[in-house]
Amino acid sequence: MGLYTLFASALCTFVLPLLLFLAAVKLWQLYCVSGRDPQSHFPLPPGTMGLPFFGETLQLVLQRRKFLQMKRRKYGFIYKTHLFGSPTVRIMGADNVRQILLGEHKLVSVQWPASVRTILGSGCLSNLHDSQHKNRKKVIMQAFSREALENYIPVMEEEVSRSVAQWLTRGACVLVYPEVKRLMFRIALRILLGFEPSQMDGETEQQLLEAFEEMIRNLFSLPIDVPFSGLYRGLKARNVIHAKIEQNIKAKMAKDSDNSYKDALQLLIEHTQKNGEQLNLQELKESATELLFGGHETTASAATSLITFLGLHYEVLQKMRKELKIAGLLCPNNQDNNQLNLEVLEHLKYTGCVIKETLRLSPPVPGGFRVALKTFELNGYQIPKGWNVIYSICDTHDVAELVPNKDEFNPDRFMLPHPEDSSRFSFIPFGGGLRSCVGKEFAKILLKIFAVHLTRSCDWQLLNGPPTMKTGPIVYPVDNLPTKFISFNAIA
Repeated sequence: MGLYTLFASALCTFVLPLLLFLAAVKLWQLYCVSGRDPQSHFPLPPGTMGLPFFGETLQLVLQRRKFLQMKRRKYGFIYKTHLFGSPTVRIMGADNVRQILLGEHKLVSVQWPASVRTILGSGCLSNLHDSQHKNRKKVIMQAFSREALENYIPVMEEEVSRSVAQWLTRGACVLVYPEVKRLMFRIALRILLGFEPSQMDGETEQQLLEAFEEMIRNLFSLPIDVPFSGLYRGLKARNVIHAKIEQNIKAKMAKDSDNSYKDALQLLIEHTQKNGEQLNLQELKESATELLFGGHETTASAATSLITFLGLHYEVLQKMRKELKIAGLLCPNNQDNNQLNLEVLEHLKYTGCVIKETLRLSPPVPGGFRVALKTFELNGYQIPKGWNVIYSICDTHDVAELVPNKDEFNPDRFMLPHPEDSSRFSFIPFGGGLRSCVGKEFAKILLKIFAVHLTRSCDWQLLNGPPTMKTGPIVYPVDNLPTKFISFNAIA
């Protein structure tokens, strides 16, 4: 009896769990194989699907860039994996990306991971499709018209000049990344959502910024909404943001706007009222949250990278100053020469090339998500219907054949007549096709204004040298880029 009990105990303790594990592995392998469309004679891309149920999500979340670089070296420009609960094909390279971005509504459709869709909501532009997406984009694009951008410039200048002046008074060290995030957050709040400076006291601004950072940290997480999970924390932070935006929406509806321009949120409200539609407060909050994300997180990443590259390449900074001097913009204290407008900014060709080179080497958004609407062939492999497709921006820039010495920071490569046009999808910092970034012109203008004020006001030293970059989900320096700023006038 004792031996029987011992045998039964060992069976329950060791053998059954092992058999269940082996069965799970076998079922996972069958699931991965069964994903292949038998109607297509093309093979699945190479790659691995990772652990049962979890796939390779944990490796991606923990290792990010290292994991993706290992995959590229091992499997090339197209490979299969399993991420965020779905079988996935990850692609890179101009020709492959072209087929995906131009295949919107025919081959693929936008589909972000479940956690992103849940946190941002079904009413935001990124999650809309067909006519809904087209109509919403048309309304939002009014906020990025040439006339609107011209009206935004004074607000951008006011906020940028104030921040740069503060950095110069800090003396020893400024942690650039959090400071730039705060700057871009204030600009997005004022321009895109119409927050007045009086609404943005230090405590409210800090509360909103912290909530936003918590939401973004958990944007890409396992789709499990239980206490203390990433999705739970992300939703909790989003609710804080939604509550503040709702207050702003109600305040806007209660009074006429006296701004010299109409922000994107105001345009969405007016569009709803003009068409006689019932005001969907939840959709407005989701659209506003998405605008705030796109309007500050990505520009903060790009502006931080700009400071990094210029701090490491003083000769480029000097060439920018030469261009500003020719344009009469080098002296910040001369009010006649201090007025920026779209025409003046458009003539700063070399400064524009510096920004392009920054976005080439360090694109803020690493890629985009799609889902296959039908099984199709891509470079000799089948992409099965229903599988997710991730196109990589950073890897596509890395492998672009048109770019010589691609690891070097060399803005002069963009001084040639439109080098990216010869292979349109080799340089895609703002995506492409129907889903290209609606605020790309806004971002370009803001980055140029930031570059002008920074260049003519100060020199700086990166205290830790070249930073280690991380993606989470936006590209940023691990050490927050500690930097010492010195007045340019004092050393000129």
